[in-house]
Amino acid sequence: MVVFSFNDSRLLAVWRGFSLRWYDTLLADPTVWRAFYNSIWVAGLTTVISMVLGTMVAFAMIRHSFRGKSILDSALYFPVVIPEITEALSLLLFYVFTGIPLGAVTVAIGHIAFSISYATIVIRARLVGFDRSVEEAAKSLGANELRTFFHVTLPLILPGVIAGGLLAFTVSYDDFVKTAFTAGPGFQTLPLRIYAMASRGGVSPLLNALATITLAVSLCLAVVRLRLSKT
Repeated sequence: MVVFSFNDSRLLAVWRGFSLRWYDTLLADPTVWRAFYNSIWVAGLTTVISMVLGTMVAFAMIRHSFRGKSILDSALYFPVVIPEITEALSLLLFYVFTGIPLGAVTVAIGHIAFSISYATIVIRARLVGFDRSVEEAAKSLGANELRTFFHVTLPLILPGVIAGGLLAFTVSYDDFVKTAFTAGPGFQTLPLRIYAMASRGGVSPLLNALATITLAVSLCLAVVRLRLSKT
């Protein structure tokens, strides 16, 4: 894939020499950039809301007892275990039943609704072994509930919150099935754009170039993460 993204020929079975023509074509395509922007802002919004609501739900599940807690606990795992096509169809039926027009908003709502569970599961795992004595020490020194949370609790569970947010971002950015069912006409994310390009012209060096750029960015982020973890 990477090698043939630099192929001067459009045919994947024929090598005609090294060329950057497909990268030039890709970078000059406004539809790809628009789809990339749509994917980024939907995934970013999903990440922020999933982190906030996931933290709240995780705290409620770990720190409090209430009626229906076992039902909520089971419901949190539905998006993780049920097939994605079932999730997509349920979203579409909900939007049709409520009369909400399909578009960017419906895609974002769908991604948020199902990404909250992923974030909650990760954050709750971080809270299970949390030492509450540090909170009690902060309160004994005069800190109120909010000050204790933002200055003591949140910094300690922040790795779990970030991990949950990154998982929500990945699930949202990479999603195809739910997006295809709820996007409607005129709105495309990057996975939908890639599928449209592949179904229209087959696997071309243009798609190889796009996949190579995505792979390069992912590898760079992984290297940065490894270097930061060693410092």
